[in-house]
Amino acid sequence: MREIEAGKVKDKVKQLFLKANYHIGEDVLTALKEAREKEVSETGRSVLDMLLKNYKIASDEEIAICQDTGLAVLYVEMGQEVHIAGGNFQEAVNEGVKEAYVEGYLRKSAVDDPVFARKNTKANTPAIIYADIVPGDKIKFMVTPKGFGSENMSALAMMKPADGPEGIKNFVVDTIRKAGPNPCPPTIVGVGIGGTADKAFVIAKKALLRRIGEHNQDERYARMEKEILERINNLGIGPAGLGGRTTALAVNIEYTPTHIAGMPVAVNVCCHAARHAEGIL
Repeated sequence: MREIEAGKVKDKVKQLFLKANYHIGEDVLTALKEAREKEVSETGRSVLDMLLKNYKIASDEEIAICQDTGLAVLYVEMGQEVHIAGGNFQEAVNEGVKEAYVEGYLRKSAVDDPVFARKNTKANTPAIIYADIVPGDKIKFMVTPKGFGSENMSALAMMKPADGPEGIKNFVVDTIRKAGPNPCPPTIVGVGIGGTADKAFVIAKKALLRRIGEHNQDERYARMEKEILERINNLGIGPAGLGGRTTALAVNIEYTPTHIAGMPVAVNVCCHAARHAEGIL
């Protein structure tokens, strides 16, 4: 059994959320630069230039990439040989999020009551934590500050197995078509297939954390990712919704076993500021 102090959990979470909000991934930068070279719309190229400039300023000056610094979402792989000492894991995570958002001058967007009072928690907590117990004595964190311009474009279809691959492709493309400029394209599109309705959304959001250019290891799903991406980029929505061929940078599909009677399909969209960071304790 390995002991990890709750204070170290707090510090790691704080570090990762600051990093995620200030520094965009190299895979996103590369994808945007390649899209800039291929974009046929002059307006689209101009938008992509502005995005690249914005990312450089944010990284150089360590300021937020976007004013919407999102809700704090964490995917945690907790080693079964780990014992948290000197505190509670969930409380340590929330304290780390709070310190990152308060000390890092990041906008705090969480409200406690979603319907009536809608009072800001002033700490961007509580965090949304998905944890899996895995072999080992380490904790792996994958964090993402999830903005809501794109989150609001999420969609779920409880499909029939007979709808098949074509039904899935049509649903994903139609979801992005209806979203239009709202999720701040170019986007990354996460698709979760299988499980239950809630599980499909969990894996759809996690799919967004995959590096751009990496495809599903199953060639059938990889082929579906490529086909959907091509169809999305033929919609003509373009960067910032102002027209062009760069509507999405990637389509990432994850799947999990499901019931014989159904085929849940969830779509979770992320804007071009695909903010995420990983770390291990």
